[in-house]
Formats: sequence, structure tokens, C-alpha cells
Amino acid sequence: MSYKTVYTGGQGEIEEKKSRFIATVRPVDTENEALDFLAAMRKKYWDARHNCFAYTIGRNNELQRCSDDGEPAGTAGRPILDILLKEEVHNCIIVVTRYFGGTLLGTGGLVRAYQKAAQEGLAASVIIQKRTGQKLTIRTDYNGIGKIQYLTAKNHTAVLDTRYTDIVEMDVVVPADDTDSFCSQITEATGGRAKIRRGDLVEYADADGDILLFE
Repeated sequence: MSYKTVYTGGQGEIEEKKSRFIATVRPVDTENEALDFLAAMRKKYWDARHNCFAYTIGRNNELQRCSDDGEPAGTAGRPILDILLKEEVHNCIIVVTRYFGGTLLGTGGLVRAYQKAAQEGLAASVIIQKRTGQKLTIRTDYNGIGKIQYLTAKNHTAVLDTRYTDIVEMDVVVPADDTDSFCSQITEATGGRAKIRRGDLVEYADADGDILLFE
């Protein structure tokens, strides 16, 4: 199973009729982390009219919370949460801080402003696709490495390390559901000469070509 989450949070800002909406995004794994971050934002922006928020935690959004923080009911917290659900971003909190500009926006205007600010915050963040994978170490002679490199490229396999001595050892991580198929391809391509050692199950992601492991 794979799911989207925030790797590094960011901040986005919009202005609507002189009201400033500042969206701050952070990854969170627990509700306590979310509440601690919310408290920090309320302290930082103590002079703001509102600090509205939404967060969702769990691969299946098991925990969802949101607050309008004094805005008309349903115009802030829920619209921010809807952006997280629409974008399918998990384990994330967005706090949107509003400095009132003196002009009322109306319920529709508030909904649009809070959603737009949340989108700007996510756009300023680094979003990754986390997958469950299995680490493998492949040992082969120099005659077999070309075939293995071809298969890793064909399958878009995440290569962690390659060591060249009297033999070649390659550390890779493959989607857990594809492990048996990938191992069969390696065995067939090398005529059974390549040896494969199966390692731990891990969560991993590709961040602009950099493989991230979450063990």
C-alpha cells in the first residue's frame, strides 16, 4: 500500500480584501504532535484574529480534526480538511492564520480563501509517496550485473547501493507485493547464478531521485 504524506512542510500566504491568510503545513504522526504544533502557531501568531486548522492522521484517515476558531461554522476548518482529503495527503496538519483586514468576506468568500491558502501551503511543501517495500541484497558475478541493472531500470527499482569487489553486491528496495515477481526475474535472467538475500520490510519514498528509508 502507498500513501501521500508531507516530507518537509512549507508556508503559503494569500490576501483577500486586505485580510491575510497564512497557511503553515507540517507532517505529524500523532495527535499530540498536531496539538503541540497548533499551540506553537497560536503562540507565534498570538495577535491574529483566527488560527484555524485541520489535520488527518493514519493511512486511512482514521483520525480527523478541524476547527473554525471563531469563524462562522463550516467556513474554515472543514474547508481546510477537505483540501487534505481531496489531495489525499495523510499525517499532516495545516494551520491557517487570518489577520482581519476590516472587510467581511461572507461565508462563500471565507471558504474559498481558506481553501486557497491551504492549497498554497501544500504547494510550498515537499509531498512524497510512501510505499511499503522489502530490502534485498543481490550478489552476482560481473557477467550478471548488466542483466540485473537492466531489470532494475525496467522495473524502476530503487537502488540503494552497489559494491564492486571480486563479486558485485547490490542493495535494492522493491514494493513488498512485487518481491516474489522481481526475485523470479533476477533468477531467470541470470540462470540462477545471482543470490538474493531478503531483508526487512521498510517504508520508503522517492524524493526527486533521492531514496528515503523510514525504518
